[in-house]
Amino acid sequence: MCDFFDSQDCGEKMKYQDFLDSKAVIAKPEGIEPSKINPKLFPFQRDIVKWALRRGRAAIFADCGMGKTFMQLEWAKQIPGPVLVFCPLAVAPQTIREGHKLDIPVLRVYDGRECKDEISITNYDRLDKFRFDKFKGIVLDESSILKSLDGKTRTELIKRGQDIPFRLACTATPAPNDYMELGNHAEFLGIMRQSEMLSMFFYHDGGETQNWTLKGHAEDAFWKWVCSWAVMIRKPSDLGYPDDGFVLPAIKFHEVIVRDEKPSEGMLFAMPASSLGERLSARRNSTKERAEALAGIVNETPGPWVIWCNLNKESDMVSGLIQGALNVQGSNSVEVKEAAMSDFSLNKIRVMVSKPSIAGFGMNWQHCSNVAFLGLSDSYEQFYQAVRRCWRFGQKREVNVYIVIAETEGAVLENIKRKEADAAQMAENMVKHMKHISSGIIHGAAKNEKDEYLEDERSGDNWRIILGDCVDKVEELKEGSIHYSVYSPPFASLYSYSNSDRDMGNNKRYDEFLTHYGFLVNHLYRATMPGRLTSFHCMDLPSSKFRDGFIGLKDFRGQLIKLYQDHGWILHSQVVIWKDPVTAMQRTKALGLLHKQIKKDSCMSRQGIPDYVVTMRKPGENPERVGHTDETFPVELWQKYASPVWMDINPSDTLQFRTARDNKDERHICPLQLQVIERCIELWSNPGDTVLSPFAGIGSEGYQALKMGRKFLGVELKESYWRVACQNLAAAEKELKENMLI
Repeated sequence: MCDFFDSQDCGEKMKYQDFLDSKAVIAKPEGIEPSKINPKLFPFQRDIVKWALRRGRAAIFADCGMGKTFMQLEWAKQIPGPVLVFCPLAVAPQTIREGHKLDIPVLRVYDGRECKDEISITNYDRLDKFRFDKFKGIVLDESSILKSLDGKTRTELIKRGQDIPFRLACTATPAPNDYMELGNHAEFLGIMRQSEMLSMFFYHDGGETQNWTLKGHAEDAFWKWVCSWAVMIRKPSDLGYPDDGFVLPAIKFHEVIVRDEKPSEGMLFAMPASSLGERLSARRNSTKERAEALAGIVNETPGPWVIWCNLNKESDMVSGLIQGALNVQGSNSVEVKEAAMSDFSLNKIRVMVSKPSIAGFGMNWQHCSNVAFLGLSDSYEQFYQAVRRCWRFGQKREVNVYIVIAETEGAVLENIKRKEADAAQMAENMVKHMKHISSGIIHGAAKNEKDEYLEDERSGDNWRIILGDCVDKVEELKEGSIHYSVYSPPFASLYSYSNSDRDMGNNKRYDEFLTHYGFLVNHLYRATMPGRLTSFHCMDLPSSKFRDGFIGLKDFRGQLIKLYQDHGWILHSQVVIWKDPVTAMQRTKALGLLHKQIKKDSCMSRQGIPDYVVTMRKPGENPERVGHTDETFPVELWQKYASPVWMDINPSDTLQFRTARDNKDERHICPLQLQVIERCIELWSNPGDTVLSPFAGIGSEGYQALKMGRKFLGVELKESYWRVACQNLAAAEKELKENMLI
């Protein structure tokens, strides 16, 4: 095979490398260099604070008792200007006490006019009393509360927080059973919108809006991105520090099942609940029995107790049965709630009764080792937070958790256990993915790792296929060495086939994709003979309401044509390849193709999306004309090829591909049909010509080119595809030789 390669000036390559570097989905630091950190902080706490200050906008996901308050106060102290801390109910007095331990003054405020040039702290429900443009820094204490707050408050925090240059979010439970909460944090910190995060790293799983699944190839890239703005630590050893003093005591769960003799309304017998309404009915019917059972346990067990209820009737009844119990309800004033929670913290109250939604966030109650739930809701996050008020680092005793439910409440306890297992698995996955990266970042030893980039090549008598980046490899081709090229380019569909920044599919926006693709188009122009052609296979792309803001079509074909024209190519020809709209409807469930849409509103109905083969020509006189005879190209065949619509292409006429598909691939490989390749090669090249495919995939273009007596040069980025392409090209060459011997 002839030598197609030539050395080139590295200037353009450097520009391409600059572009690849710019694609990295990493949040850039915008902080300050820290001054001396308070020695009262543990080494891991000091290093996390330094990292968060250098970042400027960061999240600390540290488990309960890991010292989030110390870290956020030390961070706030070093911010050059006034800092506002938002916290849950009754956490402010606790934070002020923690500030005294560090000699950091914290001012309790209820209105923005009370703030001074120092650290001010207020409750989330005072949000509307403050102008954010007066502050240089903001801290969200127990920032997972963003998920629990009403949509308006969450939106206001995210929107108004963008005016503050330094932002810190601290919580123990980011996304305990889904990834959406990470999107909330990223959006508050100004890293990325939640919608952008979902469309970039996830695919929609099912019909429900909240069901999103992390793409297989996006997994590493996603966690690297999270680690660029967040650190997660369940215990110091997660970041390479000793766990001395940070070992949780044992915890025991005691299930108290109360028999309910009263049937639900309309029932003859008490039956296990199967719906939310039936569970609520069962809970109300058994309130007295459950309260009496729990009161008996609490009255016989000395020491502090926290009793969590979900219904006012429950808290009223159980507090009346327990001597010295204080009932903290939503109807109490903020002052009464805070005083009660502070008194319990100071051991002035033995038994506190409240709801997780009122007192379940932020409080440090290590002095208490007895916890009870008088019934359960389906919220695992509330359950987790309520338990962790007492079962946290610093707790010296075994913690006992009593769960008192009626046997007729059904699967509530099973749901909590399932969600607990899901949350534990997710936390384990987060730590597994983040541990190595975060440890290096926090210790200051992180390296700027590039994506793994493999290069290799295989060749035969008339073919050569290269494993590598087509932009780099086509740039190395001799000028005018390619007679014809045919291929299917990718399009911006993030992490469908690989996690490499060199993958043209891995572009966040279409303008970024076009810039990336433009490097290839430019090199392809130089490598192609004057007067010769390049053909690309494409289709217009459907838009989605979530990703694009509208339902419709995007003129991908037109964008590609313009891109080629901008690099000097001439639009030469284009042919439509018919596709069955019924098959497309069954595969995509596209709204515009559904028959029911015709009856609902046909203005949203549309035709199916065809494939196109667009052919561009390089200007100039063709030095090696492509001629045909009546015998090789009769008029009937020409009339078929000349048709602007090819109706007879068999969509299944492709090379076998399943062995090439990676188990992380989100999309099936869609090789170009061999009939299409055959027509293009026969029409626009001579036997012995060199045919190029810069996106060789599994080698379809090369397979057909060799069978038709052409030489082939291919480039493929994905190793699993490249290996199958090598096999297919070797098989085509062997078949050709065997036919020549017959």
